[in-house]
Amino acid sequence: MLIIEFADLFMAPDDHKPPQSPALERGARILDLVARSKGFLSLSDLSRELRIARSSVHALCHTLVDLELLIRRTDQTFQLGPHVMRWSNAFTRQSDVATEFAAIWDQETELPGATITLTVQDGTEVVYIAARNSKGIRPSMEFRVGMRLPAAFTATGKAFLSHLSDYEIRRLFVQGIPEARTSRSVRTIDDLLLELRDVRRDGFSCDEEQVAEGMVCFGATVLDSRNRPIAGIAVSLSMDAEAIGDRTSIIANVRRMASRLSHRMGADVSASGEAGTPAR
Repeated sequence: MLIIEFADLFMAPDDHKPPQSPALERGARILDLVARSKGFLSLSDLSRELRIARSSVHALCHTLVDLELLIRRTDQTFQLGPHVMRWSNAFTRQSDVATEFAAIWDQETELPGATITLTVQDGTEVVYIAARNSKGIRPSMEFRVGMRLPAAFTATGKAFLSHLSDYEIRRLFVQGIPEARTSRSVRTIDDLLLELRDVRRDGFSCDEEQVAEGMVCFGATVLDSRNRPIAGIAVSLSMDAEAIGDRTSIIANVRRMASRLSHRMGADVSASGEAGTPAR
């Protein structure tokens, strides 16, 4: 079941602005809490967790039940109502990760000379669905929509694979690692698993000359409304000292883009720590 972040739907993106409608903001918080909860919550539970007067919670829940946004169960607890699914389905129809990617990439001006790409996973490969190539990148390193590359070598591929268990990865690569593209390409399953442990620990992935000599890529996953990876975003630069001198800023940038895109796709970024970081 697709669960939308209700607070994100109702609240302005600028947290410093006061809510325009306190009742609407409180109603969104109730829906958000019910959506997050592993069990069914009562009026008292909602009042305590949200620090809202029980009388106010009662009035808000009554309205939400009338609107079919909540269902009151026989034990006087609440669950999400059918109207939520209508919003959820509409959100799915209207959301396109490639379109959302295009909407944010021109806002990222901190990495001049970088190439930004978006991929989806297809088995042991990643498929490029969007790319903004740097004007300064060499033609042999240009990314194209529809291009396929081995997931084991690419930054976005490693980000995808980090969400799988070691057992699942061994099953996926039962035929072995693809033929190396460069002398730096990972050669064995065991070496790949070691890299993926670092990705899970650090929250980002790195392809350092594994796809093309002279190029380094940093990647992270884009999550959907179920907090599952649906795309990978990567920043690629030439391997010169000036371009990658500040790795910390580059990594922070790609993780921020992944987080923003995940947020637009309905992910609960706070629940996973940060977009691109597998929940373990």
